[in-house]
Amino acid sequence: MGSADGPTADEPGGGTRKTRDTAVAERRFRFLVAGYGVSSYGTFLNMVALNLFVYETTGRALAMGLFMAVRLASGFVAGLVAGGLLARFSAKSIMLWANVAQGAVMLVLILTPESLVTGALTAVSVVIGACGTLFMVALRSSIPEMVGEDRRGWANSLSITGRSLAMVAGFASAGVVVSLVGYTAAFLLDMATFVICAVTVALLPIAGGRGAEGAAGADASAATENGQSGKSEKGGPRWRPVAFLALAAAPGLGLMVALRGVDAFGSSSHNAALPVYSTSLDAANPAVFVSAFWCVWALGNIGAQQVIQRYTRRTGRTVGALGFGYGTVVMSAAFIAAFAGFPLAVTAVIALIAGAADGLTEVAYTSHLQTLPATLRGHAFGLSATFENLGFGVGMILVAAALDRFSPPAVVGWSHGAAIVVAVVFLLRVAALRRAEPAGPMGRAGGAERAGLRKEEAVEGRPDRGDRDGAEVSRG
Repeated sequence: MGSADGPTADEPGGGTRKTRDTAVAERRFRFLVAGYGVSSYGTFLNMVALNLFVYETTGRALAMGLFMAVRLASGFVAGLVAGGLLARFSAKSIMLWANVAQGAVMLVLILTPESLVTGALTAVSVVIGACGTLFMVALRSSIPEMVGEDRRGWANSLSITGRSLAMVAGFASAGVVVSLVGYTAAFLLDMATFVICAVTVALLPIAGGRGAEGAAGADASAATENGQSGKSEKGGPRWRPVAFLALAAAPGLGLMVALRGVDAFGSSSHNAALPVYSTSLDAANPAVFVSAFWCVWALGNIGAQQVIQRYTRRTGRTVGALGFGYGTVVMSAAFIAAFAGFPLAVTAVIALIAGAADGLTEVAYTSHLQTLPATLRGHAFGLSATFENLGFGVGMILVAAALDRFSPPAVVGWSHGAAIVVAVVFLLRVAALRRAEPAGPMGRAGGAERAGLRKEEAVEGRPDRGDRDGAEVSRG
């Protein structure tokens, strides 16, 4: 798009045209985020509405757990194949059909006779879990092509803000929508949100995925240079675990993704423990504390995005890997403190801090993975989604069992404590990499170019671009 096709600095009016193209790219991305926010509202709405519907239909709490398990398992599998799909199809087509499929399966649920509702609910959980992951991977991995490398921090922050607002609106309105207009109307509203997002995607020119062919040649040459041509000695095709190669390509990136999975495990603890803890505070109205907590959390998250956007606009730098590590420590510590029994006013401040730290970690993490070359980026985001779904799914099972024997503060404490431990290890690893980093001009960018990347694909690690913690590709 704009910045990719803009004129060089030597062309007359090059700066003006580049500025205009960047403005157009950003305006289009704002429209995309608006559509994404609408569909995210539908996602959070159906999280509540579908769980209530499953419980009312089956009369068993176990059915809700199974529904969530199928949803997470589908997201787990989708994360494994997302990178391969992005290598074959454009990001736009994946994002479009992901929304079409989710809207269609909601329509199927609405039209399904009562005798077949169980099968329809299973289909809904599979499609929504898989397509939600595919859409997220396609969006995040394509942001550098859509808005340019220099604006990826701003774009990540904007998309997270849209999703946070949608989460608050979805959770806050779900009970009201279901109680006032019923499940059918709620499902119709949910379907409409996916249709709106699909139309938005269809109308916008979206780069990424198969459209990033420019990097394919460089990646192929790098693979050939390293003896990984993709063919066996007999000349036939050879399977390569590209997703795992993406993590091995950058020093410390595998540990970063592992930390993200452990963080998801910790997140499962406070999600499961909040209703239990809230009931102990006010058994008559347990939903009040949960709703207030998440609303304050979202305010902190949105506030952090505003600060990050202003920071990147003023300095031209993005939040790096260190921000992700420190943010994880602060966020996990805040969630532990939220269950410590402090007065409500203090707990509100803690929730605000947890939301702000959560927003910081997500921007830092997403921006860091986006520094990978386009041919590896989709695989890395797909494997990351797999780790996150695995961590959250396993966490929900273990935490649910633990809450039968231990108190919410204890369960949240050891779950988020594990995330803090891994985050400290990650920070020590980043510090060691920085100390070992050569100081010469060939130190970071040179290592990437020697690996076979074109100059424009190498992450140069320039402090003015905020890529100091970028995920460069090296032979090691």
